[in-house]
Amino acid sequence: MNLAQQIGGQQAMANMMIAGDRIPHRHVEAYQQVPEVQPIHWQDADAYWANKIAEVMRDQFGIKPKVNTYSYRTPYPHAYDLIPLPNRYKVPNFTKFSGLDDTSTMEHVNRFIIQCGEAANRDELRVCLFSSSLSGSAFT
Repeated sequence: MNLAQQIGGQQAMANMMIAGDRIPHRHVEAYQQVPEVQPIHWQDADAYWANKIAEVMRDQFGIKPKVNTYSYRTPYPHAYDLIPLPNRYKVPNFTKFSGLDDTSTMEHVNRFIIQCGEAANRDELRVCLFSSSLSGSAFT
């Protein structure tokens, strides 16, 4: 047995003697445990407070809050909007495609990719920018 094990064993014996003087209380031990802190999700917190405010308005004033309705929703995931454009990139004024003239869809897509320039290197950016090149019934 080495010196560290001997000292560790002696320390454990001393702790047992001191602990023997006290009677263990389960209810005290339960309060000594620190609860694990959950990470805050801001979207969850916003929804929680919006629901609380709506509840107060409904209960105290009899007012029903307006339900959020969206008239337009992007046809691609929200994460695509978070992708940054290339450095010093200016969104061009795209040639609009309505589907009513004699321009084919292939011609329009080719012209769109050329007009995108450096942003055409990423599929996500092309998807985000494509609706800017449509007008009229082609947009809807």
